[in-house]
Amino acid sequence: MPETTTLLTPASIAGAAYIVAALLFIMSLAGLSRHETSRAGVGYGIAGMAIALVATVWVTFAGAWGTPAVTTGLILLVVAVIVGAAIGLWRARVVAMTGMPELIALLHSFVGLAAVLVGWNGALDETGMTGALLDIHHAEVFIGVFIGAVTFTGSIVAFLKLSARMKSAPLMLPGKNALNLGALVAFVVLTVWYVVTPELWLLVVVTLLALALGWHLVASIGGGDMPVVISMLNSYSGWAAAAAGFLLNNDLLIVTGALVGSSGAYLSYIMCKAMNRSFISVIAGGFGIAAPSSSGEVEGETHEVDAEAVAALLSDASTVIITPGYGMAVAQAQYPVAELTSRLRERGVEVRFGIHPVAGRLPGHMNVLLAEAKVPYDIVEEMDEINDDLAATDVVLVIGANDTVNPAAAEDPGSPIAGMPVLRVWEAKNVVVFKRSMSAGYAGVANPLFYRDNAQMLFGDAKQRVEDILRAL
Repeated sequence: MPETTTLLTPASIAGAAYIVAALLFIMSLAGLSRHETSRAGVGYGIAGMAIALVATVWVTFAGAWGTPAVTTGLILLVVAVIVGAAIGLWRARVVAMTGMPELIALLHSFVGLAAVLVGWNGALDETGMTGALLDIHHAEVFIGVFIGAVTFTGSIVAFLKLSARMKSAPLMLPGKNALNLGALVAFVVLTVWYVVTPELWLLVVVTLLALALGWHLVASIGGGDMPVVISMLNSYSGWAAAAAGFLLNNDLLIVTGALVGSSGAYLSYIMCKAMNRSFISVIAGGFGIAAPSSSGEVEGETHEVDAEAVAALLSDASTVIITPGYGMAVAQAQYPVAELTSRLRERGVEVRFGIHPVAGRLPGHMNVLLAEAKVPYDIVEEMDEINDDLAATDVVLVIGANDTVNPAAAEDPGSPIAGMPVLRVWEAKNVVVFKRSMSAGYAGVANPLFYRDNAQMLFGDAKQRVEDILRAL
């Protein structure tokens, strides 16, 4: 009888599991593209990650079961999973929606750091590689370490800026564009050098170079572009994961990294188009953006109003548009805002929401908050859908938004946010701005909207002021 070989080897079973996991990840991205299917999309992603994790652990130890190395490896793996899961569950439970952008930035830094460690491990362990295969391996190591290090420090800077531990204003070093281009040229030269002569000091140099470049790239980007930066770093983390997948010979990591990298890059491109920003400029750390010539100072007189007067204004209105921003998230005002919306609609008032593409500090931030408060999806519209209707609107409530409703973007060529599309709320008959103070927005730019004749300022905590309006109604 001829000998037969089974096809159900650990590697083949793991490969099948990886295909299923990859399909679930694709279904997850598709589900997350719509409000109605987002919950299912999250479920697909969790299921795919669980399958991938179990398959990876099993195939890692199945071939060498019973050896001392497996016992040590399992102990380290279990400890790492327990520690990581405990930290993840803790942060997921305690983080507020306002803290989600900086948490995501911090998570991106972990992906970058992991890619650096995997790259260094690959450089120190080249067992069984010779000839052209070894040269390819050297290139993978160098590129993976570079992408990972840029992602690591760039994400750390984004975290520091978003959490107000670092100023949001862009870092304007002399010749910063030349510094960025010089770093990229040096990287290409060092990569060729390392492939030809793989000396460890070259890897040290490129690691330090990439760490410095990642820091400078994101530090050079101003607060107004931070939502794009988060999306861009998401893309970087995907490419870092893909680079680690090549080094580890893990097909699923390559596929997953490519999915995250390409989707993050495309989202960054869409957001740049919405903000009238150059995609190349933003990903290059503000390449070509000069320091603003405008002082940003605005003179004029503001018109303060109380909750009772706003309630009366809303009672007489037939159309109301609400434009939320990061201040609404900070005050956790989405629930009373949803109740106010319901109350006004019961009275026959047409209420809609206008969402700027970069409202908040994370793509889709406001949409998630409003969905959490049970605001109907069909009255939440994007900037392009609602901007032309603002001129015919009786009352616009600007709740915690600032840069996204700043007329300077359209009227002041010297403004740091000049050219950025904004919600033209000043065209409405009446504008009520909810703010704690007269301070500038996250981009650090003064807002002339506050001094318009048709604008009134309602100072205080947004949640409390909306609750006051509800009581007055």
